[in-house]
Amino acid sequence: MGAIRKVAAALREIAPSWNINMMEVCGTHTHTFHRFGLGRMLPPNLRLIPGPGCPVCVSPQTYIDQAIELAKNKDVLILSFGDMLRVPGTNSTLEKERARFGNVRVIYSPLESLTMAQRHQHKKVVLLAVGFETTAPTIALSMIRAKKERLKNLFFHCSLKLIPPAMVKLTQDPRLDLDGFLCPGHVSTIIGLKPYEFIARKYDIGCCIAGFEPLDMMEGLYLLLRQIIRKKPAVENQYARVVKDEGNPKARTIIKLVFCVSHSAWRGLGMIPKSGLLIRKEFARFDAQREFGLKRINESTNQRTTKCRCADVLKGIASAPECPLFSKVCTPDNPIGPCMVSNEGACHAYYKYH
Repeated sequence: MGAIRKVAAALREIAPSWNINMMEVCGTHTHTFHRFGLGRMLPPNLRLIPGPGCPVCVSPQTYIDQAIELAKNKDVLILSFGDMLRVPGTNSTLEKERARFGNVRVIYSPLESLTMAQRHQHKKVVLLAVGFETTAPTIALSMIRAKKERLKNLFFHCSLKLIPPAMVKLTQDPRLDLDGFLCPGHVSTIIGLKPYEFIARKYDIGCCIAGFEPLDMMEGLYLLLRQIIRKKPAVENQYARVVKDEGNPKARTIIKLVFCVSHSAWRGLGMIPKSGLLIRKEFARFDAQREFGLKRINESTNQRTTKCRCADVLKGIASAPECPLFSKVCTPDNPIGPCMVSNEGACHAYYKYH
């Protein structure tokens, strides 16, 4: 803790008199920030805003509804990461449908889908391919192997997102008035530094890639604040022990082999140009959208008619306690919105540690 307090003191020493708004893009940063009470160490005029860095949270409700409908089909087996199961759809959740029909299984790696497809050859096995640049290479590799092994019963229902275009979208929202981004470490191991340079150059907003330990975050915030004071926005890399300037070229090659960039709908943020990944025609036979005739998701605002403010929390224009349902109706045991479901969700983190 001594090193953290030292950096915190340095932050307070260089803090300007005006208000500073920074956004941590990754949900793991949000979790670390609240778990270790880092907010108490920051200057009072430095505000750290949670962003849309939770892949479960930003998956459109239509996507959840489509997965739920597939889970009702006795000939289909749904494979999903655990935190997707409790995300509310319009009328149900995957967890409820698993209890009713038993057609949903939890996996820990996309590569498990290959074994499951071989084991359940009498069913159409559908992997809910949700995530950011970090998850995309393993999903792409699973599809490459499925093609090599000539699996005919494995399909991928994709809701893969790209982080930098979402960051650009957030810079254009005048309600946020952002001064800097604390960029996600895991995503940056894949994409490197270059995709953030456009944000610093065109929008004059500083970026700093940071790790997930408390000291990492505090050092990242210090580097970012120093950019802001000097009025020299750039892309700095606090997490250099893991993130290389060029990222992971091999992983990006695998992604490009299987996916192409497309417009994508984000819950709360709407349609964002060039922010998603679609399956290329060379791998089209593994596309669940094509196999089951699922409609292309064009909207992300079709939330249930409630007072849930997850959309505003994801955009950073409202904090968790500002939602009228927070901790009263909406709790981890009874989540009304996706931000309360996942460990990376801002509402879940705030509820757990405050």
